[in-house]
Amino acid sequence: MVRLLEIDDLSVSIGGKQVLKNFNLRIGSGETHALFGPNGTGKTTLLNAIAGIPRYTVDQGRIIFKGKDITYMSMDERARLGIGMAFQRPPAIRGLKLKDLIKIINPHADAATILRTMDFEAFGDRDVNRGFSGGEVKRSEMVQLLAQQPDLVMLDEPDSGVDLENIKLIGSAINQLTQKDKRPSSRNKSGIIITHFGHILEYMKADRAHVMLGGSIVCSGNPGEILDQIKRNGYEGCAACLCPA
Repeated sequence: MVRLLEIDDLSVSIGGKQVLKNFNLRIGSGETHALFGPNGTGKTTLLNAIAGIPRYTVDQGRIIFKGKDITYMSMDERARLGIGMAFQRPPAIRGLKLKDLIKIINPHADAATILRTMDFEAFGDRDVNRGFSGGEVKRSEMVQLLAQQPDLVMLDEPDSGVDLENIKLIGSAINQLTQKDKRPSSRNKSGIIITHFGHILEYMKADRAHVMLGGSIVCSGNPGEILDQIKRNGYEGCAACLCPA
């Protein structure tokens, strides 16, 4: 399988504090990976470092995407290469309509179809995320990703604060973005999903899961088995009883 993303010995700091420590990860083209771990262990830092958010400082290591070293590329360069991200708490944008943002993201996007897919037609003429509920903000983020159609989609807790109806819609959109309707050999889009409780995994398909502790991956394996162990034994217990990464 062709590797879409390779992270080698990556250490990342924010505000002078190192959060990721000698982090390693490989994601093949067409694979979707889930990330588990307690707060403060570096999950969001990882996604932000891959996206290229400036306040996250790479101390050492490399990020390779599509065979290119993107470690010090700008955010817009990474987005043009095919990296997309849905943030946990995205900002509201006063004065910018959601349907206009869709066209900015992708002038060729069918805004009406994308909004209909997320049952979001009523929000097309509203300012982006302004006055939206938690679930509506998550759906707004998915609308933007569906317009972008990135090769690597990253989602930071897409199931956080979301009701059942919204989770189903979001899970369906993730499956669409990661081509889960296609045969595995035909998929070329990948995903990284951060989830605390695993609710989203009931509505989307993940190929592999990882548990992060202390800024590194401590174990990897089948998503269902790892989630079951976390529920039974907590994160520390999961790391102790499952196979190492």
